[in-house]
Amino acid sequence: MARDDEQQTELTEGEELSERVIHISRVAKVVQGGRQFGFRALVVVGDGKGRVGIGVGKAREVPNAIRKGSDRAKRNMVAIPLAGRTLPHGVRVKYGAAEVLLRPAAPGTGVIAGGGVRAVVEALGVKDILAKSLGSENIFNVVMATFKGLLELKNIEVEAQRRGKSVSDLLPPWRAVSDVQ
Repeated sequence: MARDDEQQTELTEGEELSERVIHISRVAKVVQGGRQFGFRALVVVGDGKGRVGIGVGKAREVPNAIRKGSDRAKRNMVAIPLAGRTLPHGVRVKYGAAEVLLRPAAPGTGVIAGGGVRAVVEALGVKDILAKSLGSENIFNVVMATFKGLLELKNIEVEAQRRGKSVSDLLPPWRAVSDVQ
């Protein structure tokens, strides 16, 4: 799930991860003689410092589904470039029928996002963001669209160097260059 320019980092001992169950749904498998019910748990894990992962676990009991989802989320953790307390730039992403708009916000704005988007960006450690969920309300697709959007974020210093401009040329007027470092 990681791109070439991202490194999946191993967990170090004593590292504090926040784990949040976003959604638990009951699923059914039709077999001879009736239905077999199970549970699907959507879990987000983050360190609050720019690393986040999403996992889905399925099992017959809720605790096992949550444990499996948490394990998968820890395995899928990726580092996301941040610009201080917010995102380096805005992004609009589709995943299935869900569309998510993520925009950086001025300091002091807070997290203005709903449901699944809020859970992911809070686990990531973003303090100021404007987000809007468009299209489908399916929480699984909204969370996956958010994660996909975060993967598309670029480091503002690398992008400025690639374009041959200074970092201050790419920043909005209310952001100082010192916020990026």
